[in-house]
Amino acid sequence: MPIKVENKATIKAPKKTEETIQSVLDVIPKEHTRNLNKVVLVDKISPDPRIQIPNVSDLPGLYHPRQGNVQPWCEVALGALLTTSEGFFKRLAARLNFKANLAYLVLSLQAQHYHLTLSHGIKKHQYEGAIRSYIDRYHEIWREKQAGWRSKLFKPLRPWLDKWARKLRKRYQQEQKQRRSA
Repeated sequence: MPIKVENKATIKAPKKTEETIQSVLDVIPKEHTRNLNKVVLVDKISPDPRIQIPNVSDLPGLYHPRQGNVQPWCEVALGALLTTSEGFFKRLAARLNFKANLAYLVLSLQAQHYHLTLSHGIKKHQYEGAIRSYIDRYHEIWREKQAGWRSKLFKPLRPWLDKWARKLRKRYQQEQKQRRSA
């Protein structure tokens, strides 16, 4: 059963927002999305009295687990992804990064669903790392499917670029360690 995407937002979403969400969900195995009912697009996350999180309206997304006979669902806040009150360049940057940010957010909400309801043997303090690795794995697969000719052209260079990035990260961490100790 495909997951429904409901648009309850008054903010004008970029073109193909629902198609992007469906393409992200198509990457994930169907057994991982079992019982996930819908993805709802809203302006802001509305505070729920059952949730004890401060500043819940600033969240970009929220996973609602199964409660009683209501199936689990996800809520995505377009207001957090598309900054409407900021300057021109921040709004432009938000629009340009919207597709990747939306994909990452949908994957994180779905990963929460998978790890909280379907996977077993993970302790509470291990959820964050497991969810993060799950998101990274499927975000990489989604990016490969969305890839155009430029990424196919640079694919042979990726191992070299990754090695270079790791080397630079290691050097940066060493410099930060030396600054703290000095």
